[in-house]
Amino acid sequence: MSRERRRYLVAYDIRDPKRLRNVHKKMIEFGWPMQYSVFISDLDAIEFLDLRRDLGEIIHHGEDSVAMIDLGDPQDRGSECFEFMGISLPLPTSGPVII
Repeated sequence: MSRERRRYLVAYDIRDPKRLRNVHKKMIEFGWPMQYSVFISDLDAIEFLDLRRDLGEIIHHGEDSVAMIDLGDPQDRGSECFEFMGISLPLPTSGPVII
C-alpha cells in the first residue's frame, strides 16, 4: 500500500530566537529549505500530522505564525507553480525528504 504524498510550502515567522532555531531544526527533518524560513516538504498524511504536532509544540501560538500551503501532488506539479526572480533554485524532484 503506497502512501500518497503532497507537496507543501511551509513558511514561518517566529518571534523568539530560540523558538526560531528549534522550528528551523524541525523543518530540516521534514523538508528542503528554499530560504531560511521557507521550506518545501513532500509528505504523506501521517508525516503532515507529525509535522503539525511537532511545530505546534515549539511555537508560541499567540506570537508566532506558520503557514502550510498544499501545492498538490509533487509528481503532477513539479516546479510549475514556482516563479523565481533572480536566482532560480532547483527544487526537489520527488520522494520523501524526511531525515
